[in-house]
Amino acid sequence: MSDYFDELAALLRDRGVPAERVASTIEELAGHVAESGAAPEEEFGPVAAFADSLGGVTEGDAAGGDDRTASAGESWSWTADIFADERRLNEFGGQGWEVDRVDRRGMFVSRRDPERPQRWEYRRETVWPEGRRAVTERLAPDGWEPCGTWFLYEYFKRPGAASEGPAAEIGSPPPAPGGRLFLSVRFLLLLAAWLLLVIAAGWVMRGVFGGDDGADFAVGTATGVGVVAGAALALWTLARRR
Repeated sequence: MSDYFDELAALLRDRGVPAERVASTIEELAGHVAESGAAPEEEFGPVAAFADSLGGVTEGDAAGGDDRTASAGESWSWTADIFADERRLNEFGGQGWEVDRVDRRGMFVSRRDPERPQRWEYRRETVWPEGRRAVTERLAPDGWEPCGTWFLYEYFKRPGAASEGPAAEIGSPPPAPGGRLFLSVRFLLLLAAWLLLVIAAGWVMRGVFGGDDGADFAVGTATGVGVVAGAALALWTLARRR
């Protein structure tokens, strides 16, 4: 593992990637491999090809900023909640963004071919209780390949050419989206409902414990959070299944 990342770091430096970005990239990739338990070659492929996909000096790097548009290609990391992720994946896939993996923060690490961008299609599958390998084998005949894992979810991708043929190639792709976090209305409503339940539980538990001072309210709130957390989890599960 160490030899792979040492060579990757050297290749990135040779491609002009700043030292700080090299260090943060290697740290993130090493953490991902440590969590997955797989060998770096299995996760990322040959080190030289992987360095090519990551390399290139960005305009933001040259100026000390955080622009991720590389001269050798475009890369972009983003995430969305469980209600919007599949829709967003296909939206951005239609703009030519191919997801390489889901990192340990739950970000979709994506790239786009600068010369011949093409559309990508995505789908999300629950791997329990069927199992990740069984799901992968079931979808493989239709051209789907895994591109990331997040808890019990497995994300799959395939080139748009599998369903559209040559029409999947994009002539003039739009610029990279400006955001990195995409939350749906349903998720925000769920979050608001959870906060209201916490506040309501605090008042209810305050009445159970008695007293009017702030300490009683704090104790009641803390106790109510445990009850509400269970209710919120059940609500989240129901909403996700629906």
